Amino acid sequence: MELRLLVTFEKVATVLSFTQAAGELKYAQSSVTSQIRSLETSLGTELFDRLGSRIRLTEAGERLLPYARRIIELNDEARAAVTGADEPAGAINIGTMESLTSYRLPALLELFHHRYPQVKLSLRPTLGDETRQALRQGVYDIGFLMERETEHAGLETVVLTAEPLVLVCAPGHALAVAASRSAPGAGAAKLATVDLAEVQLVGTEPGCPYRDLFEEELRESTGSPPPFMEFGTIEATKRGVAGGLGVALLPRMTVRQELASGTLVALPWEPSFQLSTQVAWREGKRLPRHVRLFIDETMRLVREQESNQPPCAATWRGSP
Repeated sequence: MELRLLVTFEKVATVLSFTQAAGELKYAQSSVTSQIRSLETSLGTELFDRLGSRIRLTEAGERLLPYARRIIELNDEARAAVTGADEPAGAINIGTMESLTSYRLPALLELFHHRYPQVKLSLRPTLGDETRQALRQGVYDIGFLMERETEHAGLETVVLTAEPLVLVCAPGHALAVAASRSAPGAGAAKLATVDLAEVQLVGTEPGCPYRDLFEEELRESTGSPPPFMEFGTIEATKRGVAGGLGVALLPRMTVRQELASGTLVALPWEPSFQLSTQVAWREGKRLPRHVRLFIDETMRLVREQESNQPPCAATWRGSP
């Protein structure tokens, strides 16, 4: 089996499209079709079922795919070993989410830009299930997750840090005013989930892990869908909350500056669920040197961020 044919097969099997595979490999579509036919002929079996405009792997294709990926990875590893390049080099496709890209990864991206210029990073915004599926299919080399679960089928995962969440609102919001009037020395009275039943909520789009879990907890407690005003980004959500539009549950790392400055205040409510930030890759995947380096540096920098991060200023007595 020619390596060139296996590379083409792996790409088609990943994207399940001859047209898309041709574009990404910079081939004519007829060349991709011809290469797949050649591979099928050499193996004496069909690798794809053609279903009109769609394709899917046959059982033989499913069995071949992990071997093809292993051969491709070994080829890349062998090439790097033989050339003896001192400078880490290669491309890394990374699935991540806005909160992590904006608040966890800037130092890491800056490090690689300046220290490892031959490593080409490509960040692709995806959430949860989409990221995990892309990792299993080999579309992404690395994926960042913020999830309650820390084990995912078909993936190897490293938990980087717990990701505390905080319910925030503007200082003049009725809930903030009520909490600030707690008896001296008594601390702010804890809010129950049912206390949020009639409160206008501000949030990111559905599919965001903490938004979905928050909505689920509210629905279970109140028996009805909570009233969400949806914003597309965390920055837009924070601006809406600061403008008095409602309250929002956000990762504490995303609102540290606003809590410290008093633009936002933390309400005395805690979710029943906990999330952790994780880095993941396909189970059994041989990680090239530059990908292992990226994971190692990610772990180091997140540890440094957490150890050097000062606590947020208290918004009032008894605030979390």
